[in-house]
Amino acid sequence: MQGNLEQQHETGNVSIQERKRWYQKFPDPMVLIFYILILAGFLTWVVPKGAYDTESVDGRQRVVADSFHYLEDGGTTFSVGGVLNQLFDLFVAIPQGLIQSGQYLFIVFIAGGLFNILYRTHALENLVGTAVKRIGLNRGNLLIWLATYLYGLFGISVGYENNIALVPVALLVSSALGYSNLVGACIAIGGIGIGFTLSPINPYTVGVAQSIAGLPIFSGGLLRFGMALVALSLLAWYITTFVAPKHQLNEQDAGTGALSKRIEDYRLSSRDLGIISVFFFGILVIAGCSYLAGTGALGRSWYIKEITAVFILMSIVIAAICRIAPDRYVAQMVEGASKVTGGALVIGLAASIKVVLEDGQIIYTIVNTLNLALDFMPESLIAVGISVIQGVINLFIPSGSGQALVTMPVLIPLADLVGITYQVMILAFQVGDGLTNMIVPTSGGTLAMLALARVGYSDWLKIILPLVALIYVLSWGFIILAQWMQWS
Repeated sequence: MQGNLEQQHETGNVSIQERKRWYQKFPDPMVLIFYILILAGFLTWVVPKGAYDTESVDGRQRVVADSFHYLEDGGTTFSVGGVLNQLFDLFVAIPQGLIQSGQYLFIVFIAGGLFNILYRTHALENLVGTAVKRIGLNRGNLLIWLATYLYGLFGISVGYENNIALVPVALLVSSALGYSNLVGACIAIGGIGIGFTLSPINPYTVGVAQSIAGLPIFSGGLLRFGMALVALSLLAWYITTFVAPKHQLNEQDAGTGALSKRIEDYRLSSRDLGIISVFFFGILVIAGCSYLAGTGALGRSWYIKEITAVFILMSIVIAAICRIAPDRYVAQMVEGASKVTGGALVIGLAASIKVVLEDGQIIYTIVNTLNLALDFMPESLIAVGISVIQGVINLFIPSGSGQALVTMPVLIPLADLVGITYQVMILAFQVGDGLTNMIVPTSGGTLAMLALARVGYSDWLKIILPLVALIYVLSWGFIILAQWMQWS
């Protein structure tokens, strides 16, 4: 009898696997990224090396339009020794990627420790539980919509990687509503990503691109803000309609954001308020300094290393409020860091893709080839095509400002040739660069957020790819409308 049940169980599992669509059969994140790494290595064999000339403008290095040229290649060695040497270099790129992405790895480890301490204090949990109790569990969809807009606002005003600290808070919200970490990740990463992508005051993409085009900085903000609002509404609808109903809280999510009490039992103590004040003061410091640094007003850099330093200070102050002994503080930080080790290592492995492409000197060849593809598009669809091409380029140049410095000097003269306004061209660049941040494996910020959310990259792709496609279609509608209006 037991054997028959086991056989039926196994047969049932097989049938479930067979019913899966092709897009649901994603491998483990590290396996998937390793496949991409091998593909990148193959490209260095078949794609010729190339480069652009660069010039310094206002202290920034940017490419010179129409300066692309192929580099002399000493010839590919097809001897057994040469092939083995290049294969070995492919594996050497992995530790190089870990080293180059060290700032992302460490912010994940430090943030993991910080939130382990915060979870143990139950302060954030009590805050979320109390808020949900007052709003009411029967208004769960309203909470998801409000949280999505809030995270979108942070993406618009603060940036992308700068909001890493807020991701675990969304896990508490989704847990309070009875949903898994994946729902919380959609609220946080989706909201931040869309807000950052379409932000009218994004200094890294809009600011740099408009300065290259000679437009007033942050001009054309009304259309961009309206576009962001519509896209965030689409995200909230997508989460409440398709994601949340299929991803209830389960045992796997216990301890990574799950609430420990019934909603009606939550209340805030004075100690909770002190801890929460420290946490949100730290967030305000990060937000303010990030914005000032982006506009050049701060007078120093402010990015991952500085944000990590704020996390360390926050954890120390919170430990002092809770009278946590130094030895216990260190133990709790190490414990939290150990829980996100897998996600951190994925970041390093993904960074090795860029190492291979840079060492092969083929990134600019790919960028130039993609831009040449625009010559074959109808003029009415060139702006739409640019948004797609920029999304592909984002895999190879995941930095928004870096991509603007490389591609905008090429796109601005093209805009004059085909009769597209600079604002429309920048909007197309903005959409292509930003939306794919949420899916490309070379985006260290996204992988860091997924590590803190304890959500696998492959699981994330299954959920977020349809949404990215929907927002692309929405964005194309705005781009075509802006082009028709001759938006300037």
